[in-house]
Amino acid sequence: MKSATKTAMPNSEKAANQDADAKPKRARPDFKKPFNKDQGNRAKHAEPQGPRDPNIADDWLYGINAIEGQINADPSRIVELWIENTDHSERLRQLAGLADRVGVKAQRVSPQSLTHKLGTDKHQGAAARYRAPELMSESDLTRLAVNAGPKALFLLLDNISDPHNLGACIRSAAAAGVTAVVFPKDKSAGLTPAVLRASAGTAARMPLVSVTNFARAIEVLKEAGVWCYGAAGEAEKSVYQQDLKGPVALVLGSEGEGLRRLSRDRCDGLIRIPMVSDVESLNVSVATGILLFEVRRQRGV
Repeated sequence: MKSATKTAMPNSEKAANQDADAKPKRARPDFKKPFNKDQGNRAKHAEPQGPRDPNIADDWLYGINAIEGQINADPSRIVELWIENTDHSERLRQLAGLADRVGVKAQRVSPQSLTHKLGTDKHQGAAARYRAPELMSESDLTRLAVNAGPKALFLLLDNISDPHNLGACIRSAAAAGVTAVVFPKDKSAGLTPAVLRASAGTAARMPLVSVTNFARAIEVLKEAGVWCYGAAGEAEKSVYQQDLKGPVALVLGSEGEGLRRLSRDRCDGLIRIPMVSDVESLNVSVATGILLFEVRRQRGV
């Protein structure tokens, strides 16, 4: 961190006399130019690293929630829409009506055609060929933090390789009003169709930031005035003891390895979710939901 940031921190003697939950204010840079999601550098899509279905093309999305979310977020990215030619599903009729209202023409096909095209029968009667949303890059982080101000809430996911976990975390982030979700370009699931499906369409409208250097992204947020707390089972302080009312970033690692050492070292502190002694850990998406909504509880929203 910059020296200006360090001077704002209490020295060890003062810290001993302060309330355990208190934290000093961190200086914030002054950016007058508002953030525009259509501006700034963009990171190219990360190559998917997690397990994938080889029978599904990269640009095909299926499932009613996922397709509905994409249409609501940006219908211009839907290139082709297939809907099962059945009158037995009210949800499919609603999806077809939504597509028609925004100018997306649906092609009616048989259930067998959908299954053959996708290599799975778990399509819920709908599939769409789409152009994946662009990812933001590290250069967008400072502006995102400054524009969000004291309500900034970032979710940083360190090496989440399971697309279902990544998608579920994004879904929780959208429900909690997160400013942006940040993940590394390498050793992460990336924005695959499986992630979009698991996010139930929320990935299409959530700011997603792909970074080359995850530890450096934490430093960028700290210098922008955001306090970064890593989740670790061995942390001394419980999440319920930590002040999370100001601009905050929550940093979580994978279930198997947890946070990498560099990520842990960059955090302002570590917090844990208190559990009974015979439970080793929670699924990362479950932990994400608990932590994010504790932030909302503390903020009174």
